[in-house]
Amino acid sequence: MSNARQPIDLKRIAGAFGLLGSFESGAPYGSGHINDTFALVYDQGGRPVRYILQRVNENVFKNGEALMENIRRVTAHQHAKLAASGASEASRRALSLVPAADGRCFHRDPEGGLWRVYIFVERATGHDRIETTAQAEAAAKAFGEFQKLLVDLPGGPLHETIPQFHDTASRFRALLQAVEADVCNRAAGVKSEIDFALARQADADRLLALQRAGEIPTVVTHNDTKLNNVLLDDATGEGICVIDLDTVMPGLALYDFGDMVRTATNSAPEDEPDVTKVHMRMPMFEALVRGYLASAGGFLNATEKELLPFSGKLLTFECAIRFLTDYLQGDVYFKTRRPGQNLDRCRSHFKLVESIEEQHEAMLEVVRRW
Repeated sequence: MSNARQPIDLKRIAGAFGLLGSFESGAPYGSGHINDTFALVYDQGGRPVRYILQRVNENVFKNGEALMENIRRVTAHQHAKLAASGASEASRRALSLVPAADGRCFHRDPEGGLWRVYIFVERATGHDRIETTAQAEAAAKAFGEFQKLLVDLPGGPLHETIPQFHDTASRFRALLQAVEADVCNRAAGVKSEIDFALARQADADRLLALQRAGEIPTVVTHNDTKLNNVLLDDATGEGICVIDLDTVMPGLALYDFGDMVRTATNSAPEDEPDVTKVHMRMPMFEALVRGYLASAGGFLNATEKELLPFSGKLLTFECAIRFLTDYLQGDVYFKTRRPGQNLDRCRSHFKLVESIEEQHEAMLEVVRRW
């Protein structure tokens, strides 16, 4: 018997949603690695209209229906706030879910798969890599605006779609357990990396301790703030719409800014074997600060603003120890294309941590100017 996966009947799946017109075509879309994503084309009175159809990966997101409830609440609130403010092109500034025929915001196929449909945001493009400071500024402004729209989200806390996702202290404990277990006999070969992490153990709980003390608030955060999760307007370059809302949940505003620093300021690929090529690019950091504080500056408190440079260090450190943990465990979580790739990722991130430490005072001066 063949184990090949049967082709997906996109027309049948799409038929479960309230899409007007006649189905013309459907094809894989985008560069995401978690969910299955397709672009659909419908003929509506002789005019082609596009939609995004996605199957949620419930191996990663264990409670897909709770995830969809988060997205329904978040997008509804975004649209209400945008409409109330009279924002231009409000329909393009937040994702719009298309309800299924039964009124729910998702559809379960006969095999149990969970599907959703969004209206396609036209005349805007996602970019996999930041090339310019203008892109960095636009993305940071969009993520700040996203947080700003959701600071008064009603209805209680969102579901945690991935529990303890940015709990750096928990990630550090996982590293210590991996070192102790040493299931692949790799710990001796990475002693300097383990020592680097141990020397910064106190950093792991710093933001969480401030959260527990009430000095920085819990807010709605995106938690995956890389450039390709913002659509940039094709004509203006403006960050028009934040996408990929699967990890939207309660968190700290600093998590989102810190991950922008990690992904936007690095001078080299995240798995660069030659760490001499790795440094934190100050012009990119300045652009992130300009964009983010232009939209988020009004709701951040003084402590959060002062910690913007540290957040970049912490989120880079967190990702590094995750790569190191996975390397010690035998490369079981992150996909790798070559031996030692997780270790290269770890070392590159640790070098970026060092570069942020070296430039910390200059980074603070940038923030204080705003």
